[in-house]
Amino acid sequence: MDTTTAKPTTKFHHVRLELAREKGHPLGDRTDGYDLLVPLDAEGRLDPAEWKSHQAACRVRRFRSGHEDLIGRLRRKPGGQWYFDYAEGEEDDEAGFRFGDERFVPGEYVSIRSGGTMHTYQVRIVDTP
Repeated sequence: MDTTTAKPTTKFHHVRLELAREKGHPLGDRTDGYDLLVPLDAEGRLDPAEWKSHQAACRVRRFRSGHEDLIGRLRRKPGGQWYFDYAEGEEDDEAGFRFGDERFVPGEYVSIRSGGTMHTYQVRIVDTP
């Protein structure tokens, strides 16, 4: 059995990220963000071992008002950097800033580099799918 395509386990969570306050968005933006399906450990951090065994189940949906949603996968580069991969090649990849250290719990903030610009997102929802 190919464990990289196995169904998600109980460690998997739906995580919703919404754009936090930034220039041009003084109140943030609930229509700009991400829905993730990712494995988290007991502290709310990404679980690399669980990800490795269930890579195909680790999904991301990028939503932004006025744009078509992007559907992709959570991936990890050698050395541990997490990123979102939407299509072949690296042009559309979005890198999580220190995602290995971040806690995905409601109220926390995470940063993602998209199109050469770093944006901060607030974790709004963490629940079981």
